[in-house]
Amino acid sequence: MPATATQFAAHIDHTLLAADASQAAIRKLCDEAIEHGFKSVCVNSANVPLAAECLRGASPLVCAVVGFPLGAGLSAAKAFEARAAIEAGAGEIDMVLNIGWLKDGLLDQVRADIAEVLSACDGVTLKVILETGLLNEAQKIHACEICRELNVGFVKTSTGFGHGGATVDDVLLMRRVVGPDIGVKASGGVRDAVTAQAMLDAGATRLGTSSGIAIVSGGKVAAQGY
Repeated sequence: MPATATQFAAHIDHTLLAADASQAAIRKLCDEAIEHGFKSVCVNSANVPLAAECLRGASPLVCAVVGFPLGAGLSAAKAFEARAAIEAGAGEIDMVLNIGWLKDGLLDQVRADIAEVLSACDGVTLKVILETGLLNEAQKIHACEICRELNVGFVKTSTGFGHGGATVDDVLLMRRVVGPDIGVKASGGVRDAVTAQAMLDAGATRLGTSSGIAIVSGGKVAAQGY
């Protein structure tokens, strides 16, 4: 059965990650999240204090991206950013794993990278971005297996800034590997209700999108970023 607008909204991380995002745009994002009942707003860490102020006393969470969008920073730097974002008011963290290490088969290093950020989150939900468009099936499986072993909150398809976005096949694969107890976030290219429904039907439990209003209103926006 197709999701209602309210059901869609409860799964949406309303997203603004543009490098030139203004304070006015962040305030608007937060107002929209309150109006439509989105699960969170997803912003760069420098915008967490403003978003937290705008959402104080409201239901939507503040989600901060970490190591974004490349994932190639020092693990200690990612952990520091996560800790600082949480102190500033973030209620969820979306980190990019080290894609180069994963593609090189350095799985112990990938695990340690994620584990360090997970420790810094200290109970705050951590979502791990795989950037699936850069990975083959075996690499996607390895990443999901590591995330399952570490018991992170979610695995997430894409940054929306890389090569390709969420696909139904990737969501199905990720859900199969992580099992029923870890969330799957579909992000990148989720711009209308039909696509959003397909991702939920495939096993996604969260949708990262800058097109949340179009999704809950049944509209569609042109391809542009996240």
